[in-house]
Amino acid sequence: MTESVKLQVMPGEAAKEHKKILGNLDDVEVVQAFLADDERAFGEIVKRYDSRLLNFVYRTIGDRERARDLVQETFVRVYRHIHRFDQTKKLSTWIYTIAGNLAKNELRNRSRNPLVLFQAIKKNWESDHRPLEWEDYSFKPDDLYHKRLLKDLVEKAVTELPEHHRIVFVLRELEGKTYDEIAEITGCNLGTVKSRLNRARNNFARLIRPYLG
Repeated sequence: MTESVKLQVMPGEAAKEHKKILGNLDDVEVVQAFLADDERAFGEIVKRYDSRLLNFVYRTIGDRERARDLVQETFVRVYRHIHRFDQTKKLSTWIYTIAGNLAKNELRNRSRNPLVLFQAIKKNWESDHRPLEWEDYSFKPDDLYHKRLLKDLVEKAVTELPEHHRIVFVLRELEGKTYDEIAEITGCNLGTVKSRLNRARNNFARLIRPYLG
């Protein structure tokens, strides 16, 4: 792996081949390539996680422009501290932990500032998000009106969840993270994650139930 990745990359076909090689590596191998002074490997990390992190942070704080700033800050921190990454762990969990901490700090800073109103999560969630277990499947798949209405109701309900409930809810129900991954990302033990998620689900169901008839 390392010898082929560490090739001096030349313009043209060699650059394309090098990009292809990086794309075929797993996350840890890409990290190893970057640590071996292959600067292009970091671009591969950004490519893999940029849109995923933007979705996660945006759904957590409800502000796409600010989410973009926080994602950029996430990658700055990844770049600076990647030598500390434990290569026996999942890169995705480490990166989500950094992004999650920045998102939590953003929400806390807002709550301390009386001039900043807590913003509702915006509309137009990406259509490929993981389905919520409370979705009303009596809606026909081609019923776009009900689909959009449901998204509006979901965004309103998620906005009303407490911060520590919201982040585990977003990680599990929208990002599809496992309980173990959520525990590592949030720095909570598994029992706390399950407890918070259970309460978040109950609160979410309570908030959205009146609108589902």
